[in-house]
Amino acid sequence: MTKPITFAICGCGSRGLDAYAVYQKNHPDRMRIVAGADCRPGRLALLREAYGVPEDRCFSSDQELLDQPKLADVMLIATQDRQHVPAALRALDKGYHILLEKPISPDLAECRRLLDKARETGKTVVVCHVLRYTPFYAALEALVRRGEIGRLATIDAVEHVGYWHHAHSFVRGNWRRSGETSPMILQKSCHDMDILRWLAGDRCLKIQSFGSLDHFRPENAPEGAAERCLDGCLCRERCLYDAERIYLDGPHCGLRQGKDGWPNTVVAGGPPTEEKLYAALRTGPYGRCVYRCDNDVVDRQTVNMTFANGVCATFTMTAFTETCRRSIKLTGTEGEIEGDMEKNTLLLRRFGEEERVISLDGSKSEFAGHGGGDAGLIEQFCRLIETGGTESLTGIDASVESHVMALAAEASRLRGGETVTLADFR
Repeated sequence: MTKPITFAICGCGSRGLDAYAVYQKNHPDRMRIVAGADCRPGRLALLREAYGVPEDRCFSSDQELLDQPKLADVMLIATQDRQHVPAALRALDKGYHILLEKPISPDLAECRRLLDKARETGKTVVVCHVLRYTPFYAALEALVRRGEIGRLATIDAVEHVGYWHHAHSFVRGNWRRSGETSPMILQKSCHDMDILRWLAGDRCLKIQSFGSLDHFRPENAPEGAAERCLDGCLCRERCLYDAERIYLDGPHCGLRQGKDGWPNTVVAGGPPTEEKLYAALRTGPYGRCVYRCDNDVVDRQTVNMTFANGVCATFTMTAFTETCRRSIKLTGTEGEIEGDMEKNTLLLRRFGEEERVISLDGSKSEFAGHGGGDAGLIEQFCRLIETGGTESLTGIDASVESHVMALAAEASRLRGGETVTLADFR
């Protein structure tokens, strides 16, 4: 048996520790976490307790970790968006392979710098575009490549963010301000840009986008709204975004409904209890009124795209949905496909034939995160490192393309929907 691949983790938050590191629990022969860094002592304590990382291999910052001699085969970087590239560049110089949480960076020059460094060092850099690793999108891409609907003509994709998820992450949470992290279309939807580029099978030529932050603004606060939900707010009974309702009682992530994972682990800073959640909501960012936060990212956005092979695509991101899911429809010269990730089903309709239902329910259990994409990504990444391979579904080269698309879309939105030619934008 080969030795497990060793990982050091920069950023022990919900992605680094709760989404990717958990692969080790079921596959200790493939993955072993040996070091980590985080500015929060509580997260380092979880790293020690859950994965047996010794205290002298737990560091208070990515810089402190990277000041050490090389400690592992792979550096998993899951810090905040604007910290990714500086840490990745240093890690490549140290000789690490890199598994990098998306987005690479909101700065296109930084994306290129990391691409150049990866080529210079010859190390593997894989970006966590987990959707490509899901059975749902893998099956969809295979149907298109097999010509099941003839020549692909159009793609219409929708990201249903979920009203409560948007409030958590993009109004109250870490990704609420584009200047501190990334624009919404990059941070949340570079996954979708990557998938659209992959399905289209050719480079994007032109892009146009519209969108705004329209709802989560101070002028939309109902009369009687307090600064914080637990500070005597007079609107709580009828407010969809009441923090106690979302985190304690709500159907999607209420602790009293048995939901003790994300996002409650983020709010509580670890395994949640009612006491921890109430303390966090009284003093922390997640207890603020959604109409009185310092957020500036959009709550809706549409993107129109045309590709070099003639494929046309549209994408919609909206905060105002009940559930967090993605849906998609593809049309071709001989048929069409509709899919919904929540149902984990594809509907294939070849013109003149009976509809074919393709169920992907076997992708559940341990492969639940992002429709199986989180575990699928780690599985394929470990195999890549074990075999010394260089070709990855989401290598740095492919990922930069999605970033160009997302950043060009944001440029178009800021210019009132002006069409952006990507060759010029690059």
